[in-house]
Amino acid sequence: MSAAPLTLAILPGDGIGMEITQPCVELVQAALAKVGEPAANENWLEAGAGAYTKLGNALPHETIAGCRAADAILLAAMGDPEVRYPDGTEIIPQIDLRFELELYAGVRPVRSVPGIKGPLADPRGDQLDFVLVRESTEGLFASVGKGTRTQEEATDTQVVTRKGTARVCEFAFRLAEQRKARGHVGEVTSVDKANVFKSMAFWRDVFDDVAKSHREITPRYGYVDAVAMEMVRRPWIYDVMVTENMYGDILSDLAAGLIGGLGMAPSADIGDEHAVFQPCHGSAPDIAGTGKANPTAMFLSGAMMLEWLAGEKDNPALARAARLLSAAVDDAFADGTLVSTERGGEAGVVAITNAVSGALDQIALEDPRVK
Repeated sequence: MSAAPLTLAILPGDGIGMEITQPCVELVQAALAKVGEPAANENWLEAGAGAYTKLGNALPHETIAGCRAADAILLAAMGDPEVRYPDGTEIIPQIDLRFELELYAGVRPVRSVPGIKGPLADPRGDQLDFVLVRESTEGLFASVGKGTRTQEEATDTQVVTRKGTARVCEFAFRLAEQRKARGHVGEVTSVDKANVFKSMAFWRDVFDDVAKSHREITPRYGYVDAVAMEMVRRPWIYDVMVTENMYGDILSDLAAGLIGGLGMAPSADIGDEHAVFQPCHGSAPDIAGTGKANPTAMFLSGAMMLEWLAGEKDNPALARAARLLSAAVDDAFADGTLVSTERGGEAGVVAITNAVSGALDQIALEDPRVK
């Protein structure tokens, strides 16, 4: 017998948000149906620049309550460069939500999709499968809304605590253990700047303390500038990486470039009680309403959501649904003829959605990728 229906908080946000959210939810529901799970309950909620313009609040209390009550949160894209707070900063409620729900582990998978040629000449650059884990509640982002500015000077302070560092490092080591059980090498690389900043030397000490409890996983180290270089030279050397908030923000975009761009890059922000799943890209107001958006990162974020829910609910059927959706994305792009507009092709929301939906229908539940 299938489990009780899931409740999903759905935040389409701004720009291309609704265009990519609706087909993503439909694909998630189709994957659930195919593995015999009941349809999820959908709670569509307002947040973002549009909500700020309409309500004077980018993250209404009702939206926060809906997110807290949901089994998982699916978020598209938020913000609009033309809509700003009085101090000139952009509307970024997705970051506010991370702090509100204590979503401390920003998970950025870097997985090559068959048929998507990456920018590296070495063929190993088209077979990437590593994960960047970004601390999401402190670091330099602890200064959001708190920095100082005068006519002559501006400051933002980086905050690194033992609690914040230990819990995200623990998350990274547990993730490496899970990946090792699936055949990966079992390594976690601390990406820091411990040779320059006291906060980063402290980070590395805490990383080492956590590593002692995970003897089956090899701890490794890299300064952020050197790691950025290696991610261009030979990114296949990495398994799981864990890093500070701002470093992770920058490196995750670099990583997206390795697998075809932000339109192919899913993500999650996970805490002890809640989790948000969203594409790495922004709201792209310049192409909103044109149908040119690439919804793939949104689809893969939906698959990540199902995989996380499988663990939270101890429900293997949800894991199969996640693998089904991910495999459908792979099959849609595998022959190389489906090329998104961001990569110089003509495929936008409709073409990519139809290809993934068609592939999902064709995949048998006995397929080794789904079992």
